[in-house]
Amino acid sequence: MDNRLGVKKVITEKDAWSMNGYLGIIVIAVLIGVSILNFVYEQIAIGIIFLILSIILATGLTLIQPNQAAVVLFFGKYAGSLRKEGLVITIPFSIRRKISLRVRNFHSRRLKVNDVEGNPIEIAAVIVFRVVDSAKAVFDVDQYEEFVEIQSETALRAVATKYPYDSFDDSKLTLRGNNEEVSDELKAEVHERLYVAGVEIIEARLTHLAYSTEIAQAMLQRQQASAIVAARQKVVEGAVGMAQDAISRLEKDGSVQLNEDARIRMINNLLVAIVADNGAQPIINAGTMKED
Repeated sequence: MDNRLGVKKVITEKDAWSMNGYLGIIVIAVLIGVSILNFVYEQIAIGIIFLILSIILATGLTLIQPNQAAVVLFFGKYAGSLRKEGLVITIPFSIRRKISLRVRNFHSRRLKVNDVEGNPIEIAAVIVFRVVDSAKAVFDVDQYEEFVEIQSETALRAVATKYPYDSFDDSKLTLRGNNEEVSDELKAEVHERLYVAGVEIIEARLTHLAYSTEIAQAMLQRQQASAIVAARQKVVEGAVGMAQDAISRLEKDGSVQLNEDARIRMINNLLVAIVADNGAQPIINAGTMKED
């Protein structure tokens, strides 16, 4: 790709040349032995050549631990990556930058952001990640661990501003009530931002969610008031349905014939009895007493 056209050259991980390190040590030992023999027999030039060859080969020795990769640079050019654990010999005079492939956690700070309704909240998350492309992690970003931290917090802010903290409307997604959906969206958001760094996101979870301290008490009162209103709406809806059902059953059976005024009084009495906080006190009509 031509960088003059503004197109970025993409570097992806590839295998670097390597050989078994223990075999390489044997070869180095043989070269040193041959060099010593030549020095003994006063063949200095040949001895120096074998000694130089052993030194050159020894510069390629490197140790790779489990779940670790080594990015090989040969005179400023990417020559590949080593992933095979153990002692290996790679390109002589190369620079090996080791990078961990282990699963790691990043726990964000408690961020203060505004939800979609403008309420200030505190939110934090834990991001579980690992490096899957050592070349991208080394060459495409500067300090990939810092890049993971900054981009994860940026993604967390972006997701937090899309939803309300809480809502009594079941059709709405909320930060508090839909933790699974929010976590899945956070994971997708972070993955999209960190793909360029060769990092795979394994899991993303909210670890802290609360209103900011300066409005926590006021928002608690607001939540309580909203809960009471929502509960009252449910009670009224149920009461209207029960009253309508009672009237229709009485008229369907034909046991009671109600005119419009009686119907209104009965509906009113039923609504009062159902909706009232205190139990209804019935008044029994025992008829009228005759005076002597």
